[in-house]
Amino acid sequence: MSRTTHDHRSHLELITIYEICRILGASLDIGRTFRGALNVMAAHVGLDRAMIVLPDAEEGRLRVHCSIGLTREQEERGVWKHGEGVIGHVFATGMPVVVPDVAQAPEFIDRTQAFGAAEGQMMAFVVVPLKTDNAVVGVLAAQRAVKGGARLADDQRILTMVATLLAQAASLHRAVSDEHRRLQQETTRLQKALQREPRGRYVLDNVIGHSRPMQQVFAEVHQAAPSRATVLLRGESGTGKEAVARAIHFLSPRKDAPFIKVNCAALTESLLESELFGHEKGSFTGAVGDRKGRFELAHGGTLFLDEIGDVSPAFQAKLLRVLQEREFERVGGSKAVKVDVRLICATNRDLEKMVQRGEYRADLYYRINVVSITLPPLRERREDIPPLVAHFIDRFNKENRRELKVTPEAMKVLSACYWPGNVRELENCVERTATMVQGDTIRDLAFPCRQNRCLTQTLHFLDKADAVAAAAPSMPSSRGSQPVATAPSEVTRIGPTHSLPAAPQPASADAADPPQDERDRLIWAMEQCGWVQAKAARLLRVTPRQLGYALQKNRIEVRKF
Repeated sequence: MSRTTHDHRSHLELITIYEICRILGASLDIGRTFRGALNVMAAHVGLDRAMIVLPDAEEGRLRVHCSIGLTREQEERGVWKHGEGVIGHVFATGMPVVVPDVAQAPEFIDRTQAFGAAEGQMMAFVVVPLKTDNAVVGVLAAQRAVKGGARLADDQRILTMVATLLAQAASLHRAVSDEHRRLQQETTRLQKALQREPRGRYVLDNVIGHSRPMQQVFAEVHQAAPSRATVLLRGESGTGKEAVARAIHFLSPRKDAPFIKVNCAALTESLLESELFGHEKGSFTGAVGDRKGRFELAHGGTLFLDEIGDVSPAFQAKLLRVLQEREFERVGGSKAVKVDVRLICATNRDLEKMVQRGEYRADLYYRINVVSITLPPLRERREDIPPLVAHFIDRFNKENRRELKVTPEAMKVLSACYWPGNVRELENCVERTATMVQGDTIRDLAFPCRQNRCLTQTLHFLDKADAVAAAAPSMPSSRGSQPVATAPSEVTRIGPTHSLPAAPQPASADAADPPQDERDRLIWAMEQCGWVQAKAARLLRVTPRQLGYALQKNRIEVRKF
């Protein structure tokens, strides 16, 4: 090769490298930049048929990533195993290979059927690895017709330089793709976590709740407080509905206006009407002057109606008119009084079942059930018990000038209790024990439940269970004159293929209907009877032995008080 020809070749190689660098630096899309690099080689160096082979992570094979001079069908056929043929060998060893004549090389495997021998012409095949400092990331292969003094060493040199640039681009693309995939996975994980968890840590004055259910309640309170919408607080007795209602008021734009509360269950219908709407002078005996009702007193502020599920059907109609028209008339008066009041209601009753039974007006139910917030019972947020106990003890110490402390064993006893009376019952238990304990330490044995003197079990469950069990049909027992609620025709053996007989309807109107599912019916009966198995057996009309087998079969843990 003459010096002029050599200089011309060197100039073309320099231009080729410059153009490829410019293309690779313009984008991280290797699908587009790699094809552009191959087109530059074809235009400046004369390698009209070339391809870049990269490993397929899913299949574990080598595939044609992009090419020039090949059809789509030929690219799809280009698949090699690791170590197979010249392509697989170069990828496995990281060493370049030059095949001067593909027709005479048995190791050459033309999977694409595009680099085979041409009739009357010797075809060379040059393969170089795309190699980084750590590993081989791919293969660059090109074909050259050996004629006119073509030097395959020059082709190998330019392909090696180009392969180095391509390897760096492929490595950078892989790093960026991995980081992008990691960020996407982290974003997805955080989004799922945010869907499960309330956003941030919410705090309400005078309400303690670090658990997830209470944080969800706090988030709903913060969301609903700034609006004018009516809020219905639902939950068992003693869950803190009044405290949450007060928090809603002080988080609203009406915080500087009055917060008026009325217990609807504590007043008769006539007194409740006078209390809410007020009365005129002489409207009834003892009405010696005009008196504003709670609606008027709460004008511009918030009115909290506790135990809204206990109002009579007649008063429900009067209350509905006030909620619809935002106006009312005082008892004994004829002048309409307009008020601007934000209403918060609370109940521990199942209003939906009351509506179904016709005990509660559906139109009033829809009026008060605008934003419904359900407060979880204490047994579903036991992680809040320690901070609640600490709060009650701290308040007791300040009020009584004492320095009481609770031992870890005593805290375990409190955390394990069922607490049907919820936070109110926990507060009473802590105050009662703190008052009666001797010394400055509350230990586990100081609680009445450790001495079989639990007032909750005595007052809350047993009396109710006696009333429910008394309503069930009974018959004399074979062991004596004590009545047992058992009918031979209705008792079935409790075994793997048998179920409990249907539980009787409770006589009390306050008790919920017994569920039909066997496990739910067992839990219902045990709760009705204070988790006393003998009473629950009479309620379900089975023997205690049968009940014990059913509890064991359904894996129901018997609660202890």
